[in-house]
Parts: sequence; C-alpha cells; structure tokens
Amino acid sequence: MQFFRQHWNYQLTMEAWCSNLVPQVADFWAHIVSNHSPQKIEFVGTLLIQISFFWIPAVFYLLLDIIVPSFSHRHKIQPASKQPTRQEIARCFAVVAQNQILSSVLHLALLSVASRAGSGSSYRIEKSLPNFAEIIRDVVMSLLMREILFYYSHRLLHIPYLYVRIHKKHHRFTAPIGLAAQFAHPIEQIFANALPISLPPQLLHSHVLTFWLFLSYELFNTVTVHSGYDFFHNKAQMHDLHHEKFNLNYGSVGLLDWVHGTNKLEKRRSD
Repeated sequence: MQFFRQHWNYQLTMEAWCSNLVPQVADFWAHIVSNHSPQKIEFVGTLLIQISFFWIPAVFYLLLDIIVPSFSHRHKIQPASKQPTRQEIARCFAVVAQNQILSSVLHLALLSVASRAGSGSSYRIEKSLPNFAEIIRDVVMSLLMREILFYYSHRLLHIPYLYVRIHKKHHRFTAPIGLAAQFAHPIEQIFANALPISLPPQLLHSHVLTFWLFLSYELFNTVTVHSGYDFFHNKAQMHDLHHEKFNLNYGSVGLLDWVHGTNKLEKRRSD
C-alpha cells in the first residue's frame, strides 16, 4: 500500500512539474520569436543542436579511451590493432570541422537568399509551440523520408565510379569513430549527410522545434553507430559491419535494407 501511495505522489509531482514547465517554455520561446528574426533563430538554433548532439558526443566517445580505458576496451567492437592512430583522428577532426564550416556557410547562404526573396525560415517559426500529435507525425514521416533519401543516395555512392571518387574517403575508417560519421567528401556531406535530414521537415513544413528534435536524434544516432562501441543494444554493430564488409546495411533504420535484402552479408561468387 505504501508503494502505491508513493508512486501516486510521484506521479502527481511529475504532472505538477510538467504543468508548470510547459508554460515557462512557451513563454521563453515566444520571447525568442518576438525578439529575433526567423533566419537568426533557425541558424543559431541549428548550430547549437549540431554542437550539442554531434560534436560533444563525438568527443565524449573519443575520451572514453583516456577516462575509462578498461571500460572502453571491453565495449569496443573491433580489436585494438584496427583502431585509428592519433594522426588519423587528428585528420578526421580537421575534415569534419571543414564539413561543419561548409554546411554552416551554405546554410547562411540559403537563408540570405530566402530573406532577399521575402520569405523567412525554411521551417515554420511561430510563437506557439507545436502540439504533441504534430511532433509525432512529423518526426515519424521525417524518419521514413530520411530512410529513403539516405538509403538510395548511399547505395548510389557505392557504385564503383562514385565510390572511388567520393565515398571511399568515408570508408578509410574500417573501425569507425564517432567523428567519422561526417568524415566525408564535400559532395557526400551535402547530398548524403545533410539534405536527407534537413529536407523532410522542410517538405512537411514542420515547426522548427520539431526539426531540431529530429535533427538531435539523427545526429546522436549517427555518432553512436559510428562510435565503435556496442552501446544501446549493439546499435553500432550493423554500421560497423558496413564499414568492414562494404556491401550491406546501407540504411539508417534498417527498413529498406530489409526490403532489398541488404541486411545480410552478400555471398561472394566463386571464380
């Protein structure tokens, strides 16, 4: 009886906390929208999400080797002999930083063009918060659209002509690290990494907060699947195998890999 009473009190406390928090968030958001341009809100908010959900987790995964080496080695998917050297990690950091600058400059350019054309943000920016049903609908639809865009662009990059000239750079890390998620040729960074995430919420005319929620998930997900660690129910295992074998697990959520049978290792033909 005591357990149920405590559980009930906890539930009431959480409901009261949420009921107080939501108006505060709504007021804070309305203040931001009232005092800043849509272009500034979109750019600064998107950049903060990239720092929070890509750069910080990527650096955290790298630091595990230093902070908790025994824990790190116990959860590494591939052996120490295959791990990248410090020079390779430094090179990775430089390339990913260049891609971040490229993405941000292009984002600013697009917002500038939109502003001169008389339009505002690429997404819906209004003082009210999106409702829960809208968030769920747009995130689910964006996940499905992103799966389609990423799967087919990724498979296209594995065509020999494009692989050698563009995608091979990403596959230099046969034992990937979190930062390697965006270790890519500029063309791949734009058309396979950035657009499949940014375009679906734009087509759905999603609220910018919904876009940021979707972007947060996608960035953290891609860092995690490239981390080289078996965290989160072995989430990195499938993509780690893609970096090792090259011809399976092209997608993000695995739906189209299942449809096309690329969720299984392709048997090599005998001569």
